[in-house]
Amino acid sequence: MAKNEGEEGIAVCWLRRDLRLFDNTALYHALKSGLPVQVIFIFDPAILQSLPQKKDRRVAFIHRQLEKINAELSQFGASLFVLHDLPEKAFEKLIFEYPVREVYTNHDYEAYARSRDKAVSDFLLAHHVQFHSYKDQVIFEKEEVLKPNGTPYTVFTPYSRKWKEQLQQNGVPGFPSEDYLPKLLKKPNKPILSLAEIGFETTDPEVAEADLSEELIKHYHKNRDLPYIDGTSRAGVHLRFGTVSIRHLVKQALQQNEAWLNELIWREFFMMILYHFPHVEQHNFRRKYDRIQWRNNEKEFEAWCRGETGYPLVDAGMRQLNETGWMHNRVRMVVAGFLCKHLLIDWRWGEAYFAEKLLDYELASNNGNWQWAAGTGCDSAPYFRIFNPESQLKKFDPKLEYVKTWIKDFRAGYLEPIVDHKFARARALETYKKALS
Repeated sequence: MAKNEGEEGIAVCWLRRDLRLFDNTALYHALKSGLPVQVIFIFDPAILQSLPQKKDRRVAFIHRQLEKINAELSQFGASLFVLHDLPEKAFEKLIFEYPVREVYTNHDYEAYARSRDKAVSDFLLAHHVQFHSYKDQVIFEKEEVLKPNGTPYTVFTPYSRKWKEQLQQNGVPGFPSEDYLPKLLKKPNKPILSLAEIGFETTDPEVAEADLSEELIKHYHKNRDLPYIDGTSRAGVHLRFGTVSIRHLVKQALQQNEAWLNELIWREFFMMILYHFPHVEQHNFRRKYDRIQWRNNEKEFEAWCRGETGYPLVDAGMRQLNETGWMHNRVRMVVAGFLCKHLLIDWRWGEAYFAEKLLDYELASNNGNWQWAAGTGCDSAPYFRIFNPESQLKKFDPKLEYVKTWIKDFRAGYLEPIVDHKFARARALETYKKALS
């Protein structure tokens, strides 16, 4: 549709981390605006160019979801518009070609996203286009859950208590965008940009669908620590890219399992920490830990990355990550603690490796959990809590079912341990004490 074909104007709904047409706050408000709505997605070169591989499972996942959305839009005589450009440049082209009156999107809280949105908003307002942004990927954000004195929480338990109190008072809102899809801009449906056109290749395997069955959620607290069974929901990647609604998940958790609800609250806790304490992106939350003298042995780091440390649970976890882009949550704690405390390698090295490999990578949670494992973050495991990988193996994978799944040629003594546990524990305690004295 060219400008002179719709002088009344259109609204644009810009999808980012909300790749769904149902219960989508921005889309709901766009469709209620009274203007025909064009849905768009922008592949941002500033993000894509930072990815080290052209076979990136996350990009492929996004692309598959965009194809699904385009197919859904076609049922309403509409089409998804996918662009490959810097966002400000993309909107410059959009408002030149289309009579755009308003742009609707949902908040993103990471540093790059906030600066990007500020630049786009300023550009649009200068061209008399209204920019509207909404809360969608969390229940509570920014300053919505604070201590009575107005400062942010830095310990999870009181934060979660206040979070639940406010939820009880306010309830879980709903934004049924799916009810208003006939108000989309009518436009012939066309194929979206291919992966090749944005410089990427197709990948396998497919991302597992989230298991949100009542059976799994009901038994989540009993099964979540056992890596040899499918006891976790695999909802992380779907929350990361918004293919599920956090509001739907919270409603389900309230009815079925508080332990699962607490996991959803941890996600918002870390987002709140990143928002209020942006220094954590590059530095320890507790700055006194900046004095730790990390060994940062590159050969040992490479062995950890490959899953060749000689500790079966650590190696199985890393091989699962490398092969699938996912790792069981309990095992993530073990491999992270091992890197930081057994090998005394800076948590930022491990965080960066996870950021490269994890399908469900999300800055706030990845950062928060790595600092938790290293003992340097808010509400962290104390530095003297050092997991014994062998004890963890006996407790959580006693029959070696998980280990044998991911270490194909496993046998006792398959590799010489990279470091002795007792020695490593003593060395870590001495290093941490020296840094904190």
